[in-house]
Amino acid sequence: MNRKLLVLNTALGIGVIYAGIQLHSEWVAAKARQGTMPGPPPKPAMVLPPAPLPQQPAVLPSGYIEVASKFLFDASRNPDIPKDPLPPPPPPRDPPPLPSFHGMMDFGDRQGPVALITESNAPGHEEVHAGEMIGEFKLLAFDRQEMTLEWEGKVLHKRLNEGGSEKARAAARPAAGPEPLLLNGVVPGQAPQPSTEQPTRQQELGPGVPMTDSVRACQAGDSAAAGTVTDGYIKQVNNSPMGNQCIWRAIGK
Repeated sequence: MNRKLLVLNTALGIGVIYAGIQLHSEWVAAKARQGTMPGPPPKPAMVLPPAPLPQQPAVLPSGYIEVASKFLFDASRNPDIPKDPLPPPPPPRDPPPLPSFHGMMDFGDRQGPVALITESNAPGHEEVHAGEMIGEFKLLAFDRQEMTLEWEGKVLHKRLNEGGSEKARAAARPAAGPEPLLLNGVVPGQAPQPSTEQPTRQQELGPGVPMTDSVRACQAGDSAAAGTVTDGYIKQVNNSPMGNQCIWRAIGK
């Protein structure tokens, strides 16, 4: 009995020793493998973020105007209706008849010189200063021989007593009364003989054509002195840089 136990113990001891040797060998092999491995573990690679998606344009109603305006089943449908061409502009109209220019007056007052103008187809005369209107025209400047007018951006010139309305010229002339009948020296049945009597100074002088309601022009060759009174008018002679201005002015007006 004791012999069998001894053999069993010996076999168990041998088994334990063999297991220890195998375990030691495995441990040595594990240490050797561990020595051949790199020291620090590798770092993980950096993963880049994905590229952003392309930006899509905003949806606008104008992008669907063709779909909304055209009929889906007819490609020839066009909402653009052709418009009729605009009529040509009217031709520029001609200026109205120019007013008549009868000269100027300068009394040396603050208002300055005035032009004597007759509007077309109007009786009498008007005293117009530079910059004022006469009918459709604007008086820009004037001198003793010519006036400058403006009409719709156009500059027009009119000389002294040049053209004008025949009616206005007729109104500017003094009303001529009936000529007196010369009974002396008239023989019935014969033509009257021209009178050899020289006209008197009173017939040659005196107020001329009316310039305004209260002013008349001097006649050519009028040599009456300033202050002469004739037919309710007094003669006035004003000195100016452009020369002497002679007029007959109604007394009390």
